[in-house]
Amino acid sequence: MLIGMTKVSKSVTKAVIPAAGLGTRFLPATKATPKEMLPVVDRPAIQYVVEEAIRAGLNDVLMITGRNKRALEDHFDRVPVLESQLAEQGKDALLKAVEATNELGELHYVRQGDPKGLGHAVLRGKVHVGEEPFAVLLGDDLIDEKEDLLSQMVEVQQATGGSVIALMEVPRESISAYGAAAIEAVEGQDGYVKVTGLVEKPAPEEAPSNYAVIGRYVLSSKVFEVLENTAPGRGNEIQLTDALQTLAVGTGEGEGVYGVVFKGRRFDTGDKLSYLKANVILASEREDLGPELREWLKEFADKNC
Repeated sequence: MLIGMTKVSKSVTKAVIPAAGLGTRFLPATKATPKEMLPVVDRPAIQYVVEEAIRAGLNDVLMITGRNKRALEDHFDRVPVLESQLAEQGKDALLKAVEATNELGELHYVRQGDPKGLGHAVLRGKVHVGEEPFAVLLGDDLIDEKEDLLSQMVEVQQATGGSVIALMEVPRESISAYGAAAIEAVEGQDGYVKVTGLVEKPAPEEAPSNYAVIGRYVLSSKVFEVLENTAPGRGNEIQLTDALQTLAVGTGEGEGVYGVVFKGRRFDTGDKLSYLKANVILASEREDLGPELREWLKEFADKNC
């Protein structure tokens, strides 16, 4: 809950989705297929992310792509021959599902070029975004459709005028897989916290907390100026975390970083086990697949566990 909102920032209407990664953790499946196009039940992972942005009112979506990512553009484009065929065959449900991918919102694409890290990918959105606050959604993170995390983050950005990151509490021994945040309470607010420092993938004993940064951000356009002056860091890449650390200690307009602690359901589809869990859990909750799948899972568990 946000109390006493006073500062009003420019409206957030744009989302940037970095999608230029090679997906090496899923080789050989991703040798010729973008990792973002791997299916989660019957939709590619990237579609869930775009739909999340649209639900939050971010109707202008920019994808940062790279080589061998043409399938992303094709997926959200019309295929008149397929649509006509489905219509002629009376496959109305499939036709509706296909047409829905063409009508999600205004989608744009720009190549990242040299893969210089997440910070560099975000910086490639500067011309499109301009001087407005904007969201960044990482394609490896699937947030449950029942959650309104992104809308909450937009609300905090509008209240503070700074940048907002999503945080999740993780076991201390797992923090080295994430960016870690040092946080403090904001007087009179229970909907967000102040981020005072950030460290990219620290050793557990060196982490400022066990609050991990997950793949949702709502950023002030000030981040572009900072990224342009951010030297390569971990992995010789331009790290978004480093730019956010600079913003966290700033006090000027557009500076300051805040965190929304997420306690809902999230899947990391960049991790094989989490990806498999996402498919099983989401399919088991579907009316058309759930009953038979849950029955089979019980039988499988009885025989093999």
